[in-house]
Amino acid sequence: MARPAHYEATDVRIDKIVVGPYENNVFIVRCKGTGEAVLVDAANEHELLLEVSRATGVRRVLTTHGHFDHIQAVTQMRDAGIDVGIATEDAQMLPAYDFTIPDDDVIAVGDLRLHTIHTPGHTRGSTCFLLEGHPVLFSGDTLFPGGVGNTSFEGGDFPTIIESVDRRLFTLEGETLVLPGHGLDTTIATERPHLQEWIDRGW
Repeated sequence: MARPAHYEATDVRIDKIVVGPYENNVFIVRCKGTGEAVLVDAANEHELLLEVSRATGVRRVLTTHGHFDHIQAVTQMRDAGIDVGIATEDAQMLPAYDFTIPDDDVIAVGDLRLHTIHTPGHTRGSTCFLLEGHPVLFSGDTLFPGGVGNTSFEGGDFPTIIESVDRRLFTLEGETLVLPGHGLDTTIATERPHLQEWIDRGW
């Protein structure tokens, strides 16, 4: 891919593509050693995502949660032979899927390891992915610059998402780069001091 990497180290390259009317972030995580790759959230623009997947060796899709704007390309990805996974609690939100993603699991991507972190609140099955050995967290719609994700949809719950962020994400290293499902990156250290403000404002 000609575009510069969103994040790169000796063993990993992460590319970011923004797709669809909701400007969803799609991330491709590629192991440089083996060429194996996964795609985080097959959100939209399936033709583009399939082209990128073929070029980068993507064999699986990891879904952060089941909201419609994050899954618009799932059917086409599966039709092309790419396996799609999602947490059990959100699985019924997909038209179809190939595997479920447990909490506190490890997903191998070549030599890379992604740790799964169940963070309910935005949806019941919302899941974040932490890249082992690198300060990188894919947060889906659980954590953004300036606050947590929307909890007004079915399956959302504000106290639950606050607990998820406090106990599962804000325990990570401060320099951890947070790559959300929409918008710009942030870091754990940037957001952690504001938790009480979010609680007080109620969103």
